[in-house]
Amino acid sequence: MSFKFASNISFMFTECPSIISRYKLAKESGFQYVESGFPFGYSVEQVCQAKEAAGVDQVLINVFTGDVTKRELGFAAIPGKEEEFKNSIELTINYAKALKCKKIHVMAGIVETPTPANDNVYEKNLKYTVDRFKAEDIIGLIEPINSYSVPNYYLNSYDKAIEIIKKINSPHLKLMFDIFHLQHIKGNITNTIKENYSLLGHVQIAQCPGRGEPDTPGELNYKYIFSVLDNIGYTGFIGLEYKPNDTTTQGLKWINNFGYNLNN
Repeated sequence: MSFKFASNISFMFTECPSIISRYKLAKESGFQYVESGFPFGYSVEQVCQAKEAAGVDQVLINVFTGDVTKRELGFAAIPGKEEEFKNSIELTINYAKALKCKKIHVMAGIVETPTPANDNVYEKNLKYTVDRFKAEDIIGLIEPINSYSVPNYYLNSYDKAIEIIKKINSPHLKLMFDIFHLQHIKGNITNTIKENYSLLGHVQIAQCPGRGEPDTPGELNYKYIFSVLDNIGYTGFIGLEYKPNDTTTQGLKWINNFGYNLNN
């Protein structure tokens, strides 16, 4: 039983303020794989140079989300922002291709009071995305995000995410199973994973509710959750999107304690 763990360098190694410097720190700590949010403030060339110098593989990147100081977290479900959405997709594709990254997390945006107009534009934008990603051999991921962590995020329901993925019915649109968000939103971890395994495109983990390492006190038993993923035959990546309680390296002891290693 083995998994491919990917360090989320937007959450880990924050002892270093520069996200591109964290590629090297991830490699030095034993990671072969990384994922990240969009690298705001850094050019394609700067990010690629850091990734190549570190000798790691980028397996996931978040879409360009807009101005985070204005609580912009993507445009996919925002009527009137269709051009901003398309531009964000094209920009992120450029980064993903340069990084040899095959998965992009498409973020929906903040919506105070959802209406059918939001639903319609979300579906339209995801169909556009699927066509673009098919041409570039990229898998798009959508992720339900809980309302405690991000109030008013449009896609805050697993039922809604599953419904739209099944409706669009494309191998280039999959579900991000972030176990931390899943627990906040609905729980029922085992059955949700088993019943929707065919839609699963990526897994992320953190303890709930504190979002620390998987072995810290909290609601989730990750040894059991890993056994569920193993039993259904999951062989994809597991992104470590948690906030270390101490230094990142000190917090990595859980991997060996759980019987895994980073060299798979």
